[in-house]
Amino acid sequence: MGKTTRKLEVVSPVPADIDIANSIEPLHISEIAQDLNLSPQHYDLYGKYKAKVLLSALDEHGGNGDGYYVVVGGITPTPLGEGKSTTTVGLCQALGAFLDKKVVTCLRQPSQGPTFGIKGGAAGGGYSQVIPMDEFNLHMTGDIHAITASNNLLAAAIDTRIFHESSQSDKALFNRLCPPNKEGKRSFNDIMLRRLKKLGISKTVPEELTQEEVKKFARLDIDPESITWRRVMDVNDRFLRKITVGQGPEEKGMVRETGFDISVASEIMAVLALTTSLSDMRERLGKMVIGNSKAGDPITADDLGLGGALTVLMKDAINPTLMQTLEGTPVLVHAGPFANIAHGNSSIVADKIALKLVGPGGFVVTEAGFGADIGTEKFMNIKCRYSGLKPHCAIIVATIRALKMHGGGPAVVAGKPLDRAYVTENVPLVEAGCVNLARHISNTKAYGVNVVVALNKFSTDSEAELNAVRSMALSAGAFDAVICTHHAHGGKGAVDLGIAVQKACENVTQPLKFLYPLDASIKEKIEAIAKSYGASGVEYSEQAEKQIEMYSKQGFSGLPICMAKTQYSFSDNASAKGAPSGFVLPIRDVRGSIGAGFIYPLVGTMSTMPGLPTRPCFYDIDLDTATGRVIGLS
Repeated sequence: MGKTTRKLEVVSPVPADIDIANSIEPLHISEIAQDLNLSPQHYDLYGKYKAKVLLSALDEHGGNGDGYYVVVGGITPTPLGEGKSTTTVGLCQALGAFLDKKVVTCLRQPSQGPTFGIKGGAAGGGYSQVIPMDEFNLHMTGDIHAITASNNLLAAAIDTRIFHESSQSDKALFNRLCPPNKEGKRSFNDIMLRRLKKLGISKTVPEELTQEEVKKFARLDIDPESITWRRVMDVNDRFLRKITVGQGPEEKGMVRETGFDISVASEIMAVLALTTSLSDMRERLGKMVIGNSKAGDPITADDLGLGGALTVLMKDAINPTLMQTLEGTPVLVHAGPFANIAHGNSSIVADKIALKLVGPGGFVVTEAGFGADIGTEKFMNIKCRYSGLKPHCAIIVATIRALKMHGGGPAVVAGKPLDRAYVTENVPLVEAGCVNLARHISNTKAYGVNVVVALNKFSTDSEAELNAVRSMALSAGAFDAVICTHHAHGGKGAVDLGIAVQKACENVTQPLKFLYPLDASIKEKIEAIAKSYGASGVEYSEQAEKQIEMYSKQGFSGLPICMAKTQYSFSDNASAKGAPSGFVLPIRDVRGSIGAGFIYPLVGTMSTMPGLPTRPCFYDIDLDTATGRVIGLS
């Protein structure tokens, strides 16, 4: 790829992730930028090892053709882990450091909730990691903090507006919203003119409004029962899931039940991930619906006067962060929506910049969250719809031990040694679990892309088990199935995968096919996705029916669907492993992320604020005060 790639000195057994990360001195980020032909005016340095790539880089390199576009998904996750982030990074290290290709890895920014909670960090693992690992997993360049501030400013504006409207006349509200200047003249600002246009009022001089128009303009009349916008923080705090606000004496008894979500569940995170430009982000932020008026009309952030201010808070967050892998290949980290409650993919902006930077013959590898039924499905039907991009290849990551679990292997209990079934040869158990892999292959292949299976090898895997998976993957329609050892060997262990991916990209013969047309009804789209899970039908609660009717009436039925569902099964039952079929998928509720641009049905009960386990990851995290190095991050 270029002069910046470095050779790794691997040792066995593989040391702890943080020890490997700390053993490598990262290159100055300007060297990584230079290798991508990024000139200094198109990035801002954030210390020595991170830089924000500016959107002007797209203008500079816009004349370049695009590189190959590769998405990494996985089989249905198990507690044993499949190594999807590790595979994404290892493949890029192979392409850049060993196969001499221009390559950029595009990853999501991890939430600090799981980092300090149960999952740990998300920088990859072993000898396939993004570094500096501690900077990647903690704060990074502050994007999630910007989202938190923006989200909570909007939450504060909602409750405050209800408070002020409750105690003021229409005229008093209007006079305070449009105060006179020193000459005694009133005027509408830009965001107010947007609201007037939405209301069908063409007047631009405040004094010309009739009494009825003054009321329509000044009084949002928000129905507190309809408010869907919640406050957020980037910490797993279960006790904030349901709270009451407005209990102070000055709030005059305006108590309301609400709650907190984790920051990455905010619609603003989804907007950041799906936006295509600064002006597009401004429009999306303004269009976010927070609830309805008592008359049933949607109330937006722009109605509250906030779209512009939110864009100002997010103006730096729209720029992806440039980092590097252990072997010196470039990484763009941007956005971090969860895949079980949002669309689970890194940003369109990062992918578009990366595709121009690598150019024709180069590779951009991006990761989709959780199993291919969730992350890859949303990548295709939501992300690719808005970006206009088409992937050339989709990877499905699997392991022998995870497939054994899908084949009916015993439950895995945290803190207890693995059952013998997972560490000794059992070909029939692996073959039984391949039904999960086979369904993911056929579902992904239906989009018109070539599917490559990456089988992460463990020392306890036998040749017979590995061969069984390889042959079953090929018979299920995979373009290739490759055994990988990048966790233990870095890029060198994913060279075969890199070669297979290149061949798959060079042999694309079909256009991108979506799972459903946008002009189908909300129910038809939900049912198309449910069918891909193996469901025989869909059951809607009374609340879901009511919401579908409301969103259709409000004109939002043309949006794509983003299922909020457990990641641990094709079905709504997390314990149903393998490839369940014939089940009825229950839709409990249906909500809208109108600014981001999707409707999201809730399958069963999905928490948008995780809790902490008995022994969270933070027990192991500390600072070496002599060197200033972080220790214990996983």
